Amino acid sequence: MLASLAIAPLNHLLHGESWARKRLQSCSGKTARFRLSPFIDVALTVKASGDVSTAASNARDDVILTIDPVLLPRLLARDEDAFRNIRISGDSAFADELLHVGKHLRWDLEEDLSRILGDILAHRVVLAGKSLTRWHAETIRNVLQMSTEYLTEERPLLAKPVYMYEFVHEVSALHEAALNLEKRVSALMKRPL
Repeated sequence: MLASLAIAPLNHLLHGESWARKRLQSCSGKTARFRLSPFIDVALTVKASGDVSTAASNARDDVILTIDPVLLPRLLARDEDAFRNIRISGDSAFADELLHVGKHLRWDLEEDLSRILGDILAHRVVLAGKSLTRWHAETIRNVLQMSTEYLTEERPLLAKPVYMYEFVHEVSALHEAALNLEKRVSALMKRPL
């Protein structure tokens, strides 16, 4: 059931990006299983047109992509390292094609909204959404910065980074001095009396 819900939006995105369908056409007939335990276990088959469909119940999985749930926000944010952390078993060339499409597939929200709201209103809605997202990110950054200042200055529960660097440097220097002392003691012990 979940696969059938994902098919229409995914094919809509693929129809908006002809390059993606062309890349997937070379994988026609192959089946990919996407696992996001414990929530999602979906098998999709690539059609000759480059679209995807729900895999038949007896279809053999050509590749299985297992996604750790903590990676999902990073994947949605298009973090390259997150894509490298997806566990792949099976046809690696097919998996590479899927990951390439996943990394570069974009939703043109403004285009879709313009069909419903008109060009001008769709453009303004998208701009407002971007402004809201920027404001939200700045607010979170400011709250984190204020919290850090409070916890290091007003209510010192955290050490300042400068003090941590000094401490690490002093520990390293002490470690070097201990190693040098050990070498000198070993040399003295080897001397004949």
